[in-house]
Amino acid sequence: MQAVGIVVEYNPFHNGHAYHLEQAKKIAQADIAIAVMSGSFLQRGEPAMVDKWTRTKMALASGVDIVIELPYVYSTAPATDFAKGAISLLSAICCDSFAFGSEDGSIQPFLNTYRLIEDHRSEYNALIRESLQTGVSYPKSLHYAYEQLTQKFPSTYINLGQPNNILGFHYIESANMLGSGIKPLTIPRIAAGYHDAFQEGASIASATGIRKALATTGTLQSVRDALPNATYEYLHDWHNHFRKFASWETFWPLLQFTIVRHTPSELTRYAEVTEGIEHALVKAAKTSDSFQSFMEKIKSKRYTWTRLQRMLTHIYTGFTKEQLKSFESPSTIRLLGMSSQGQAYLGQRKKDFTLPLISRVAATKDNMLAVDIHAAEIYNLSIEQGTQQEKLPKDFQTPPIRF
Repeated sequence: MQAVGIVVEYNPFHNGHAYHLEQAKKIAQADIAIAVMSGSFLQRGEPAMVDKWTRTKMALASGVDIVIELPYVYSTAPATDFAKGAISLLSAICCDSFAFGSEDGSIQPFLNTYRLIEDHRSEYNALIRESLQTGVSYPKSLHYAYEQLTQKFPSTYINLGQPNNILGFHYIESANMLGSGIKPLTIPRIAAGYHDAFQEGASIASATGIRKALATTGTLQSVRDALPNATYEYLHDWHNHFRKFASWETFWPLLQFTIVRHTPSELTRYAEVTEGIEHALVKAAKTSDSFQSFMEKIKSKRYTWTRLQRMLTHIYTGFTKEQLKSFESPSTIRLLGMSSQGQAYLGQRKKDFTLPLISRVAATKDNMLAVDIHAAEIYNLSIEQGTQQEKLPKDFQTPPIRF
């Protein structure tokens, strides 16, 4: 059986994802699709709007055959490590290819870009350092270095100012660094850009646009046209139970408490908290009545919104710099769900996997897996606040979903 891998968050699964999934199977000529999906917290440093199990059901209902979890260590990491974790797992589960959505839509410019930076790595790094010394943020420094190289060595390259192109580049970089034979494929994004606002009645919208529309209107009906029926029903059921979707705004009282209960020096223990920002975090938390107002006080030229959110995620979950340094690569493949086709694939290929496949978490002792379980427990408690009887499934007791 031929398997194509995809890297996803499904926050939530929408019609654009359905198109990407269909095209991924088609261009890869694959029998099944394997999704490596972020768990409770995501790459831009925010909680998933619904839990991993609900998002797994959305994926399986819409045609994904196997869902495995991207560990917290990688799902909340900058693009380089996010990609490394994802491609490591797709390689370990024997995917023949991986397909990613991109603004560019053609694979050759990605390969040209990888070769350009790899062949001129020393010069590239020197240009980044040069830009950083002027006080420019790291992402902007990367962009500056890249622009200098493309002007010096003209060819057809990707626009590294686009978020999906950036991730696509790092997927290809990771596959090469890992020495994996997994083949890269890309699919052009359609209709809605990553940051585009939601247009009422549109059948294709970005997940960001959908979440913002939900936060503004407070009603699922406003975004129904952009969602498959299964997604709509799962979100509707979730909201009926918990009366809210997860976001930093809904978690703000708990995040505020978590920050304020620490001294500034204590905050420096946590991953990505650097360069004196700890003082600003505590000061702003004490005087902010919402997450938005808090972020407006601490955002600066040096700290992007995403970088700050990742810091806050680690503070909230208690994930330390020491823990981060202790992990070098994924240690297991955690199975979240499978279709009958996916189950058949696992039966055929399991002996070839290069990491152990975990379905019974309670019977497994693994430090990286323990971080995922802890993050899920923190997430669940945050959602359950203010509800009388509704409880989310215990992460370490939940078996893979069979669809």
